Amino acid sequence: MSTESSNRPLRCGAVGVGRMGQHHARVYAQMEGVELVGVVDANFDRAKEIAEKFGCPAFATEEELLAAGVEAVSIAVPTTYHLKSAKPFLEAGVACLIEKPLAQGGEEAQQIKEIAEANDACLMVGHIERFNPIMRAMQKATEGNGEPITPSFIEVHRVSPMTFRSIDIGVVMDMMIHDLDVVLMLMGGREPDEIQASGVAVVSEFEDLCNARLVWNRTEEEGGGQCVANVTASRLAMKTERVTRITGENGYIKIDYAAKTGTLIRRTANEIQMREVRDQLRQGHDLTDMDWTELINIEPLEIDNGEPIVKEIEAFLEAVQTGNQPAINAEAGFANVRTAERIVQAIAESIGNRATAALS
Repeated sequence: MSTESSNRPLRCGAVGVGRMGQHHARVYAQMEGVELVGVVDANFDRAKEIAEKFGCPAFATEEELLAAGVEAVSIAVPTTYHLKSAKPFLEAGVACLIEKPLAQGGEEAQQIKEIAEANDACLMVGHIERFNPIMRAMQKATEGNGEPITPSFIEVHRVSPMTFRSIDIGVVMDMMIHDLDVVLMLMGGREPDEIQASGVAVVSEFEDLCNARLVWNRTEEEGGGQCVANVTASRLAMKTERVTRITGENGYIKIDYAAKTGTLIRRTANEIQMREVRDQLRQGHDLTDMDWTELINIEPLEIDNGEPIVKEIEAFLEAVQTGNQPAINAEAGFANVRTAERIVQAIAESIGNRATAALS
């Protein structure tokens, strides 16, 4: 959809205006060149409250918002209702930004993807961590240098205390899905070749803690070798931590999403020092008094102050207006969901194997 031939604002709406959806409504209401046509929520009193706050009509159903002439919408209802809520808009060719994950399972994710493709409707998945300032800084630093870090090992920790939100799904779909999106992006969108996982249900009926080991086997054209990602997610921790470490032959990156800090170490920037150290070790020198941190050139990542959800919606609306593929398209959203499903299945298989071993 293109609005370049008209100076009129792009007509947008928000479906589901709870904890996350209210921010979509806020951004649309405040964004230049955009008109917030209306909001929808299953709780109509909530819809009226948010509509009054941002100066737009409240609607009881998706069909009413569609009839109001909306051109792009955010879908921020519970995951189990994504297909139901997005379907009428996609079938009408209306662009949809669907909050993560795309769907509760691969089958529904595929349905949503096919509906969007059949109706030439722009579809973006709201994996907001891609728009975290630290992620933007990492991409800028590696792309600007012309030598991106090729991952060989990725270690991810995303843990927090139990909030008792989203307990209708497990921690893989609730929390780990953020990191699966980033890890798959780093791997060029390719799903892992192998998955091992273990998980424990403690409070909810689903896994509340999970550790997954994802393996990619690179082809000769890709440089050969493997990349292994070790991803841990827990909603049973005593503190909040969101840290990713990426190690490759040509560098190392650490990103702390919560603190919005990051560091980058490039191999090329440290090659002379490393060569000298290796020579000294070969000659039998005692280097135990050497300070390792003084040997390496650490680049702090430069962080901007852009609000992630604003950046996310800007990327979505740019795709709507230009007709280009959005930053996180249906294919990426589908791959994330399918990988999450495979992890949950691996947990089930791990539990089954342990039970079988106990009986034998």
